[in-house]
This record gives sequence, structure tokens and C-alpha cells, in this order.
Amino acid sequence: MDEHERYEVLRNDEEQYSLWPVGLDVPAGWQRVGKEGTRDECSSYVDEVWTDMRPRSLREQMDGAAKA
Repeated sequence: MDEHERYEVLRNDEEQYSLWPVGLDVPAGWQRVGKEGTRDECSSYVDEVWTDMRPRSLREQMDGAAKA
């Protein structure tokens, strides 16, 4: 792994995150979140913002069941 390789952070509709090499086409269903840097920088960012690993649809389902 090249420590100088640049990555960007992607997020899908389920609010799951992924690191993706800069310069490659973004896969269908994923969007850029605006964070770019080294693998470690991007990984640290994901660790900060992705605090609930459950997919969005599961969180919504569980929240709905808790309110019922």
C-alpha cells in the first residue's frame, strides 16, 4: 500500500461509509462526502462520523418499533 495514495470518503443511501481511491469513478449508489486525504486521514474521519454502524433502514425500523 502506497502511503501517499489519496482517498476520498463515500457514503451510500443507507448511510454506510467507504474509502475510495481518488480518480476512480464512484460506484453506483455511492456519493462523495467531500473528505479527501490519506487512507489514515479518511479512516479517522469515518471513525468520527460513523458512530452507529446499523444501516439507516434498520435504524428507522428499530426507532419505529420502539415508539409503537
